[in-house]
This record gives sequence, C-alpha cells and structure tokens, in this order.
Amino acid sequence: MDLSQAQFKIWFLSIRPKTLPAAAGPVLIGTALAYGDRPIHIGIFLATILAALLIQIGTNLSNDYFDYVKGVDTKERTGPVRATQAGLVSPAAMMRASVGIFGLAAVLGLYLISRGGWPIMVIGILSILSGILYTAGPLPLGYVGLGELFVLLFFGPVAVGGTYYLQTHSINPIVIIAGLAPGLISTAILAVNNLRDRRTDKAAGKKTLVVRLGRKFGVFEYIACVVTASLIPVVLCWITKGHYGSLVSVFALYTAWKSIYAVYLKGDDAPTCNQVLEDTGKFLILFSVLFSAGWVL
Repeated sequence: MDLSQAQFKIWFLSIRPKTLPAAAGPVLIGTALAYGDRPIHIGIFLATILAALLIQIGTNLSNDYFDYVKGVDTKERTGPVRATQAGLVSPAAMMRASVGIFGLAAVLGLYLISRGGWPIMVIGILSILSGILYTAGPLPLGYVGLGELFVLLFFGPVAVGGTYYLQTHSINPIVIIAGLAPGLISTAILAVNNLRDRRTDKAAGKKTLVVRLGRKFGVFEYIACVVTASLIPVVLCWITKGHYGSLVSVFALYTAWKSIYAVYLKGDDAPTCNQVLEDTGKFLILFSVLFSAGWVL
C-alpha cells in the first residue's frame, strides 16, 4: 500500500462511515412523507442528503479532535481506532478537516436556505453548532449526559421535519411522530457506544447517562429505543387510517433481535458492542428504506 492509499484509508476510517446511516435515514423518511403531498424536487433531495452526510462527517472529525485534546481517547480505548489519538493524523490537521467539511455543509446550506427560508437556516446553524458542542466547549453535550437528547432530536424530528419542510414548506404532527423512529434508533446506537466506553469514559470524567445510571440502564435504553422505534409505523397507521404499506418496516425488527440479545447478555463487552454498532446502523438504514417505500406505495 503506497502513502496515498494509506492516507485515504486513515481519513476514510476517520469519517466513521458506519455512522452515516444515522444521517441518511431521516432524509429518506422525510422525503417519503413529503412525496404524498407534492412532487419531490430531486435537487433539494440530493442537496439535503449530502448536507446531512457532511454535517455527520464534520461532527465525527470534530469529536475525534476534541475527545483527544480533552484526554478522553487514550491508549485504553476499546472502540475503533481514532486517528488523532493513534497519532495517524495531527490534531491541527483533524481540526482543519472538520472545519473544511462543516464549511462545505454550510455552502450547501445556502442553497437549501434559498429554498426553505429562515427555518432551514436555524436548523442548519443549530445542527452544526450541536455537532461541534457535542464534544467541545466547557460543557460538552456528550460529557454531561445530554447526548441522547441531542441525538434523538437532531437525528429524528429535526432531520425528518427539516427534510419535509424543504419539500412542502409545511409541517404536521405526523412528520414529528415519524421522526421519532430514526431518532430512537440513533439513540440506541449511542447507547451501545456509551456501554462499550463506560469504564474509560468514567475514568476520564465523561458523565454519559450510562456512566451516571449504570450498565443496566444502558441495556434497557438500547432495547427500549429499538423496540419503540419499530412500533412507530403502527402508531402512524392507526392515526392516519392509511399508509399500511409502511408496516413492512416493522419486520426490520427481526434483524435486530440478535443485537438485542447480544446487548442483554454482554452489554459492555467491546467486541460485542462494536458488532452491535455496525448491525444497528444497518438496521437503521433497512428500517428507513422499508418505511419510506411502504409509505409511498
């Protein structure tokens, strides 16, 4: 492997591609919800999903940097390699990359603001700020037990609602309820991450909910989020008295049983959690695709 290939691999792993379904899933769902109200603008859809992915990548790079400088990522880390902590990328280079990616997201945001107005500007600014403040600042969201709330909102109703608003210039309770599904699954992903890192987070003073409330809470949180998210389509069909095709997404829960069982048995075992993280990301994208397809059919 030559230098350029090695560098590409380092940066590719740094963006944490397994987390990207958390950004793409809500955009698919929001677009599907809008499809029944008016024709979908493909340009807006593509810009929305790309901006969401860029914000997620920028957040991942920012977290890589700030977790290192705050001393949370150490050689005792049990998760995937973090490039800054491992010495593969300098802190300055990681920060520049994060700023650059957020900058690209902001450029796309200008186009989206031109189509959606000030509500989209507010969502965009808050999304980028929250991504940075998740690990930055004197009271990082992820360090004081607010990570779950941030993830539930911004990877759920905010992302789905913002996508829907861009296409329709309106919002309604159905969209907000639907947004809870991807938000809950993303929260489950965070729960597993925090279960895996519970001991090192505690040693570093990072007070996630799992650190504060213990392993049993983290296991319950994961299972409750996955199961509740899978029941959202049932609630929506009951409210709307239609869109029964979306119930096909409930069957995605079948693919999550292995992860639920693994978390129940070995909720803080690092290899187990790493596999569950990957599988839950796949569950999120499968759920999003099935729900979206079923809703519009």
